[in-house]
Amino acid sequence: MPAKKVLFDEDNPEWTEDDFARARPASELPPGMAAALRKPGRPPGSNKEAVSIRLDKDVLEKFRATGPGWQSRINEALKRARV
Repeated sequence: MPAKKVLFDEDNPEWTEDDFARARPASELPPGMAAALRKPGRPPGSNKEAVSIRLDKDVLEKFRATGPGWQSRINEALKRARV
């Protein structure tokens, strides 16, 4: 099997030993910058739970057509329909 060609990216060079020696943990970044590096998604301690549910296509299409936040709107509709 032929060796893979390694591409060099000038905007993202491979780190050297000196780069690793100078590196600092994200906890030392300014607060605003550290927050930007956090993983997206629900914050820890949320009362939400990921589930899998089957919905009719037409129902799902209607909610998705309302744009971002459609899953939250489904959640609200289900809360209103509590039995």
